[in-house]
Amino acid sequence: MPKTAIIFPGQGSQYVGMGKDLYENSSVAREVFQRADDILGFSLSKICFEGPEEELKQTKNTQPAIFLHSCVLLKMTQDLKGDYTAGHSLGEYTANVFAGSINFETALKLVRLRGELMQKAGQEQIGTLAAVVGLEPYIVEDVCAKASSQGIVQCANYNSPGQIVISGSIAGIQAAMLLAKEAGAKMVKELPVSGAFHSPLMLSAKTGLSLALDNTAFTDAKIPVYSNVTGNPIQSSEEIRTALKEQLTAAVRWESSIRNMIADGADNFIEIGPGKVLQGLVKRINPDVTISGIS
Repeated sequence: MPKTAIIFPGQGSQYVGMGKDLYENSSVAREVFQRADDILGFSLSKICFEGPEEELKQTKNTQPAIFLHSCVLLKMTQDLKGDYTAGHSLGEYTANVFAGSINFETALKLVRLRGELMQKAGQEQIGTLAAVVGLEPYIVEDVCAKASSQGIVQCANYNSPGQIVISGSIAGIQAAMLLAKEAGAKMVKELPVSGAFHSPLMLSAKTGLSLALDNTAFTDAKIPVYSNVTGNPIQSSEEIRTALKEQLTAAVRWESSIRNMIADGADNFIEIGPGKVLQGLVKRINPDVTISGIS
């Protein structure tokens, strides 16, 4: 039996005006946006619809904004069924809402807190990310190991074949970027982010978030959630809690997650949320599967 995987985007897919058409044309969407504003105690919907971009780009706003956009679409497509689910970094929270392991309200508060903590960690421990295109994972790992004499640097996202994001201190990243070019990378590009996500520089955020996750009630997921940290399916509430703690300082193994879903029978992928980033990644990982998006 062919199986469907529902996937959710992470930070970087946001844009000013996101969700505005949904809000204007659907009472269901309006209700979810209003509920989010009430839960958070400020108008996140206004930041989504009107910006300014600088405001939306702040991690503390970006993360709940993308999460909310995906959840609005989920609510509007209530009959949507999936056999498996996964989300890229922040998107793993949306995947858990879809899988029924956590409710919308609790997840929204956690995502807002996660964004605040990550933004703060990025201000305390200045760092950045860079995309490396055209090198095998073991070469990029070797580059990071060599560059780490200059500062913290490690692989942060194994996104698709030949596309890896590295994360770390400014000095560590600059050294790794030079080494990656020398190793024959097709492209090496620093990314406009507010911190060294998925690296040890996020340790303070991990500590704060872990406390909140320990005080959060999770239930077992109704369908397998493919974890960023391992790329493997998990369903028990304890595994889910642990995975969400670990992912702040661990790499996102997106390519493994997608390959494992395909190995488990998924041949239809639907991305729910702003943008088409994940559709592009899935196509590069396996051009033979069906991939579409609801945005």
